[in-house]
Amino acid sequence: MTLTDLPHDGLDDALDGLRAHVVAPVALPGEAGYERATPWNVAATVEPAAVVLATSAYDISNTVRYAAARGFRVGVQATGHGALAVASDTILVVTAEMTRVTVDPVARTARVAAGATWQHVLDAAAPYGLAGLCGSSPGVGVVGFLTGGGIGPLVRTVGLSADYVRSFELVTGTGEFLRASPDENAELFWGLRGGKSTLGIVTSVEIELLQIPEFYGGAVYFDGADAAVVVREWARWCADLPESVSTSIALQQLPPLPGVPEPLAGRFTVAVRYAATGDFAEGERLLAPMRAVATPVLDTVAVLPYSEIGAVHADPVDPMPCYEHHTLLRELTADTVEVLLNAAGPDSGSVQTIVEIRMLGGALAREGRHRSAFCHRDAAFAVAVIGVLAPPTADAVVRQAGALVVALSQWSSGGQIANFAPSEDAGRAVRVYDEETRHWLAALAERHDPAGVFRCGQVVRFVR
Repeated sequence: MTLTDLPHDGLDDALDGLRAHVVAPVALPGEAGYERATPWNVAATVEPAAVVLATSAYDISNTVRYAAARGFRVGVQATGHGALAVASDTILVVTAEMTRVTVDPVARTARVAAGATWQHVLDAAAPYGLAGLCGSSPGVGVVGFLTGGGIGPLVRTVGLSADYVRSFELVTGTGEFLRASPDENAELFWGLRGGKSTLGIVTSVEIELLQIPEFYGGAVYFDGADAAVVVREWARWCADLPESVSTSIALQQLPPLPGVPEPLAGRFTVAVRYAATGDFAEGERLLAPMRAVATPVLDTVAVLPYSEIGAVHADPVDPMPCYEHHTLLRELTADTVEVLLNAAGPDSGSVQTIVEIRMLGGALAREGRHRSAFCHRDAAFAVAVIGVLAPPTADAVVRQAGALVVALSQWSSGGQIANFAPSEDAGRAVRVYDEETRHWLAALAERHDPAGVFRCGQVVRFVR
């Protein structure tokens, strides 16, 4: 019997019984605490049967055991940046209260609890001049970012963030506690770095910290009227950049909201995002050609403490209804640039909030010390399309995003990265993982989650 087979009264009784199995607060629809299920991306329909506001690994284990015995599924959420729909046959574990970060400055490591964001790590590591390899937004959860691989603002210099994971602690689909490291449950350690939530709910992760107290970076913003010359020059300029530099370019139309700088609000602009390590004078010299290509409307590039790494992308903080699309490119040619400008430039009629081209390669292209389930290290560029699903342009956001990805197919590998543009599309796993990786992830999932408790969200499973 599954949850959806139960009559309504039986469903309520089954969920009420959950309270006796976990110490953490449990909220049913309409009860205080249920609103904590609302994700950062409010476009996702998240309406679980119950919400467990976990405060410990035991809360998670007990929830999973209870669910497995009664035919429930279990999902997990820290911030909900990559949220997908959660249905009424699923119990949602919210880990947002589990934010403890413990830094060992001698070993240069941090132990990070399930619900911590990268901002928690940045704040804890900064006093020691140490850096946790976060993504573009410090407000994103650490665990979700790392289980998706992790492409950060310094990706060409340091590589994949998941390559710096030392170990995981997790709860499997049977409710069992396990530790996964290169020497213990190594197959899980492989799959947790890239496999998202396929193999279990991570309760804590130990990561390496790098000694990067400062970097030279930020963004140079140009008026939309200069978009063509800026994007064309960026494509030529970035081809010769050393690994010490990571960069992306974004065509953006930011709304006039609090927190959006006045020169950028309500207008079409182009952001050249830049982050360099090592010799800062050399980093400034390398950026000079892009600074000179047109007159900036805003220039935030400077020597910054690593704790301000979020300034490179300046991602929005407040929740919003987002739609994302994404593809990976084998190359970026002059023709590719013209297709992008025609589809998303200032004269295109685009309603997308951001269309970003992110340069990859460098250290990312090299496998880490321990192999992982992350695929597509050979990608040269990542294109991300982000729009706001609000009237009257919501339909156009989806339509245009799809059309742009199709228009880029000549240069695309067809691949995607797990953390970019989450989707419930049945074909997504084929785009994110190669055949061998899909097979091993699914096989491991069958072993550690035989009842299919985690068959929801971004998981790889055999078709039944």
